[in-house]
Amino acid sequence: MFNKVLGKFSKDLGIDLGTKNTLVYTSEKGIVINEPSVVAVNTRTDEILAVGEEAKQMLGKTPGHIQAIKPLVDGVISDFEVTEKMLKYFIDKVHSESFTLIPRPRVIIGIPLDITEVEKKAVEDAAKSAGARQVFLIEESMAAAIGARLPVTEPTATMIVDVGGGTTEISVISLGGVVTWKSIRLAGNELDNNIIQYIREEFNILIGEQVAEKIKIKIGSATQLKESVDMEVRGRDLINGLPKAVTVNDSQIREAMTKTINQIIENIKNTLESTPPELVSDIYEHGIILSGGGALLRGLDKEIAQATKIPVRLADDPLTCVARGTGVLLSDQELLVKVISPASNEL
Repeated sequence: MFNKVLGKFSKDLGIDLGTKNTLVYTSEKGIVINEPSVVAVNTRTDEILAVGEEAKQMLGKTPGHIQAIKPLVDGVISDFEVTEKMLKYFIDKVHSESFTLIPRPRVIIGIPLDITEVEKKAVEDAAKSAGARQVFLIEESMAAAIGARLPVTEPTATMIVDVGGGTTEISVISLGGVVTWKSIRLAGNELDNNIIQYIREEFNILIGEQVAEKIKIKIGSATQLKESVDMEVRGRDLINGLPKAVTVNDSQIREAMTKTINQIIENIKNTLESTPPELVSDIYEHGIILSGGGALLRGLDKEIAQATKIPVRLADDPLTCVARGTGVLLSDQELLVKVISPASNEL
């Protein structure tokens, strides 16, 4: 009863709890938070020092008593307490401008397709401990398809490939459910690791995750670019331990990422092979949709189209698709009932 009263003064939230970024959507303002899923903790006092962008700046730069923690690994919770504190911070931040003393919102959270019952329970418990009065779970690929305004409840096939930070989720959706799917632990983080490994092997230089991500964003591509681009990379020389700078170009970075990109494409082809022929016919007609931050890699759509012989297009603003999908469900109770993950709370 008390929660219901407090709920009337709270803003219902849609949350994309990602490996790299957490996005929060409210019905009134749309996406109000888009910050890295990182929390900085003082291990001496157990105090939270920073969350999000501020905490990300501390990665790899902290003294012994401060830890910059990524509480989500491959789309699932690896550190329950830190995830709870991060969610509480974001929920309180959304309500900071209103007069709500104790926020008790309804929360819809996107979850990976291959999540276990234990992991589902961890997401629900973390959200409730952070202040949610009701938690609904929805598969991220379904949320991404809804966010991309695809006809998920119709008897036609929709194929969406959500390339996130920790996982790539490939799914064929029809009549409000996922017909065939594959979830692989190859996505943005793996591409960053490929770049770190390549620069280590080719130049004997050690770089950090943030530098690798900058390289990927600035000059990374899946297909050959019209004009070659390069950038200076600074790191630690593994031979003498001193700082060193080298220049790398787009073809070198493409070479570093080729294996992972090919594995993602191979899994898309495998998913198509296990899809009923009637649905494959629809996919051939309507094409494959790419969503997630990894979809922004230059030329990835062209590379997939060439390999599958099926048209491929990027969703509008692919990075925010899942968050926008949870936002649509906040205001569409009928659709929420149709697509909600069965293990979550009863309506």
